[in-house]
Amino acid sequence: MKTILIFRQILQLQFLWLRGDKMLYKDTINLISITSTVNSMGDVINAPVKREVYADKQSIRQSEFYQAATTGLRPQFMFVVRTIDYNQEPKLEYNSKTYNIIRTYDKDGEMTELICQGIVNGVV
Repeated sequence: MKTILIFRQILQLQFLWLRGDKMLYKDTINLISITSTVNSMGDVINAPVKREVYADKQSIRQSEFYQAATTGLRPQFMFVVRTIDYNQEPKLEYNSKTYNIIRTYDKDGEMTELICQGIVNGVV
């Protein structure tokens, strides 16, 4: 499975490079979705499901940082992923740390920006 993912990424990078997109998708992130199941006793169990994708890590724009600060948010990173790889996951993991995705922006139908805020001990 890892080999297929790498091969697919190489093809995408070649396509993007030929198209003029010079982003380097050298970072890997785990997009985290939550699935709910019911156990035999009727309790709802929420389990995280991680999916690895390639991303381009970027800094938060200064204007975005200050606008978010006025509403109490503290964005830390922005990751650009291919739109086809993002399925509305609410969280992501990068370098063994979990982040909430506080905003997304579809750039051109092909790339999506994920604006992230850190989580410490389960608290944003």
